[in-house]
Amino acid sequence: MLKLYWAPGTIASASAIVLEEGNVHWEGIRLNFREGDQMKPAYHAVNPKGRVPALVTPGGVLTETGAILEYLAATAVPGLVPVDPLHAARMREVMYYLASTMHVNHAHKMRGSRWADDERSWADMKAKVPETMAASCAYIEDLVEGPFLFGDHVTLADAWLYTISTWLEADGVDVSRFPKLEAFREAMSARTSVKAVRDLGMMA
Repeated sequence: MLKLYWAPGTIASASAIVLEEGNVHWEGIRLNFREGDQMKPAYHAVNPKGRVPALVTPGGVLTETGAILEYLAATAVPGLVPVDPLHAARMREVMYYLASTMHVNHAHKMRGSRWADDERSWADMKAKVPETMAASCAYIEDLVEGPFLFGDHVTLADAWLYTISTWLEADGVDVSRFPKLEAFREAMSARTSVKAVRDLGMMA
């Protein structure tokens, strides 16, 4: 059985949504970040990076959301990657943006120590988050075809974007400024997979 290590309010929810989309039998292992579970030897034996998600597969442990989602799509949850090569590349284009830019924008709010030692710099990073996250939303707004990112069919990128979209209010973003993104979030919220993940307490 697949085992997913997760913590509430983290990007691990994207992997859980994909698992639920495929009705996969999986076990969730919750970490308490406030108690530092991610930094303890027991979890470092699973993922030395001390982050979530981590997926335990029959072939070993996978980390990084993109790798996990691609593995699930290839082995357990078919249909979430477009068949057309260009459409598949467009999906990955969004996924890479979410990983390299939008998630990083969000992380500046509470993870300033990753980029600067001087605590005075952390406040500047945190103050910038509403602006940078809103800029990311503006970029995504232009991509959403509706009701999901690429029309009627859900892809891996939708699970990823939806998870990040649940952070927006706490990041100081007025989501009503982005009606297509807001409608996307509503459409995803209605899916059985998302409801199941919420019921597990994975989303803030």
